[in-house]
Amino acid sequence: MNLASIPSPSTGVIELGPIPLRGYAFCIIIGVFVAVWFGNRRWIARGGKAGTVADIAVWAVPFGLVGGRLYHVITDYQLYFSEGENWVDAFKIWEGGLGIWGAIAFGAVGAWIGCRRRGIPLPAWADALAPGIAFAQAIGRWGNWFNQELYGKPTDLPWAVEISEGANRVAGTYHPTFLYESLWCIGVALLVIWADRRFTLGHGRAFALYVAAYCAGRAWIEYMRVDEAHHILGLRLNVWTAIIVFVLAVVYIVVSTKLRPGREEIVEPDRDTTPGKDSGADGSAKADADAKDADAQKDPLSKDEPGKGRTAESTEAAAEKG
Repeated sequence: MNLASIPSPSTGVIELGPIPLRGYAFCIIIGVFVAVWFGNRRWIARGGKAGTVADIAVWAVPFGLVGGRLYHVITDYQLYFSEGENWVDAFKIWEGGLGIWGAIAFGAVGAWIGCRRRGIPLPAWADALAPGIAFAQAIGRWGNWFNQELYGKPTDLPWAVEISEGANRVAGTYHPTFLYESLWCIGVALLVIWADRRFTLGHGRAFALYVAAYCAGRAWIEYMRVDEAHHILGLRLNVWTAIIVFVLAVVYIVVSTKLRPGREEIVEPDRDTTPGKDSGADGSAKADADAKDADAQKDPLSKDEPGKGRTAESTEAAAEKG
C-alpha cells in the first residue's frame, strides 16, 4: 500500500476559453524559451551579440521538432501504421511523441544553416546552447506527466507516479521516469556550466559533454521503462542509441582537445550590415585602402595640421620677402 505518490493530471488539456492549452505543448514551448534565454546570456558572455541565439533558433527549433517527430514515428511505426491504427495520428505532435535523438540531429542541421548565414562557427553556438538545451529537456519531460506516458516499472515507492486506466495502460503506481530524466537533465546542465568555467571548453566540447552526460543517464532510465519498444540483443533500441552516441561524444572530446585546444577567441564577427556598405574584415580593409589612396592624392604642400606643411600662398610670400 502506498502511503504517498505523485498524482497525475486528470486531463492533459487546460481550456482557456476557446483556446485549448495542452500541457505537453506548453512544456515544450517553455523549454524552448528557457534554452534561448539562457543560451543568449552565455553567447553574450563569450563575446557574441544579443539576439543572435534567437535568430539561429528560428532555424534550429522547427528542424528539431520535425526531426524529433520523424524519429518517434519511424521507431514506433506500429503505433500509426499497424492494422486498426490511423496513420493521420502520426502528425498529432501535441499528443506526445518526440525523439530527442532526431530532434538534436535535425536541430543541428537547422542551426548549421542559421550559423552559416551569419558567418558564425556552429560549435561555438552549440557550446553556448548546451546547458540551456538540458534545462529545456528537464522542463519538456513534464509534458509526459500530463499525458501519463513513458513511466517505468510498477513500484510502491513514496515518489511513485499514479497512472489511471486508459488506452494501452493499466492503473497503478509506477516509477516516474519522466521525473528521473528531468532531474538528470538539470544535473547535466549544471555539470556543463561548471566544466565550461573550470576547463574553458571550446570548439563544441561543451556540447559534446552535454551529449555524453545525457546519454549516460538516458541509458539506465530507458532500461526502466515499460512502454512498447523495439529490442536488439535484449536491449531497447534507445539504449543502444544512447551507448553509441555516448561513445561518439567522448571520442569527439578527446580528438578535438588534441586538434583544437582552448576556446574560440572570436565567436561572432563584427560586421556592419547596413545596406550598400561593405561589412566584416573585407569592408574594414577596403575602407583603410580608400583612406590611404585619398591621402596620396592630396597636395603634398597642403596644410593638414597646424605647424605642418606650407600652402602655395605662403611659399610665394617667402620668395618675395627673400
